[in-house]
Amino acid sequence: MTIITTTHNTTSISPLRQRMIDDMTMRKMVKKTQSQYIRAVKRFSEFFGHSPSRASAEDLRRFQLDLVAHGTSKPTINATITALRFLFDITLRRPDIMVKMSTLRVVRKLPTVISQEEISSMLNAIHNFKYKAAFSVAYGAGLRANEITHLKVSDIDSKQMILRVEQGKGGRDRYAMLSPVLLSILRHWWRIGQAEHKMLNGGWLFPGQNPVNPISTRQLNRVCHDIVEATGINKRVSMHTFRHSFATHLLEQGVDIRVIQVLLGHRKLETTALYSQVATRTLRETKCPLDALIFDPLA
Repeated sequence: MTIITTTHNTTSISPLRQRMIDDMTMRKMVKKTQSQYIRAVKRFSEFFGHSPSRASAEDLRRFQLDLVAHGTSKPTINATITALRFLFDITLRRPDIMVKMSTLRVVRKLPTVISQEEISSMLNAIHNFKYKAAFSVAYGAGLRANEITHLKVSDIDSKQMILRVEQGKGGRDRYAMLSPVLLSILRHWWRIGQAEHKMLNGGWLFPGQNPVNPISTRQLNRVCHDIVEATGINKRVSMHTFRHSFATHLLEQGVDIRVIQVLLGHRKLETTALYSQVATRTLRETKCPLDALIFDPLA
């Protein structure tokens, strides 16, 4: 009895897999997380060759050694351990089985940030206004790609000048800033979408080819790659880079870091504080205490 990957195949679903899905659903875990957990458990099942319910702590230890031997990245190993811990702690009620599994310390890399001039050149290089509007939201409101794709027209509140973000990362709702310039861009896109019959009543702000469905994050990333290539920016730029740049530029403008934390929807302040390490304008404009000393530096 093994756990298989897809949650849409109901013909070969095992009782254990269904119980795990029920446990995740009861805790209102988002579908993406559920799919990741199922894939991780499937990988262990394929390694073990039996139902995970028959595994021992030593079997799990051998599995982690196998992941390391195959060059699996540290974040992937940690994510796999998290999924297995859910299976054994919650679904199988065998928390002792994870005793030999060890999460790995991951060194957090500094995010890639692009300048306002580079962002301007990228936005100017976009000829399809739907994508220009979507990328304007990425930078102008600091939204994640998945949050952008799931915006609805009704999420724009022009009276309070906010964007409503439903079920963002971690399944949390929040409000994002809506500047006058961004509002004018979105209104212009709405008029274009209406004229092209792409906007459905109560539908997506950025519909896909079939307006019933939202545009995909894959398509946004594909367009991002194209405009980076077209503008000749020699940096590893993704959709998330616009969010990083939004936070960094706000910090450089003197916005309080706790305000930025709220705008980004971070739970922990230390996550937001990472941007202080890439705020180069702040570094340049900060006066060094050495410069205030009264002494002859060249003597």
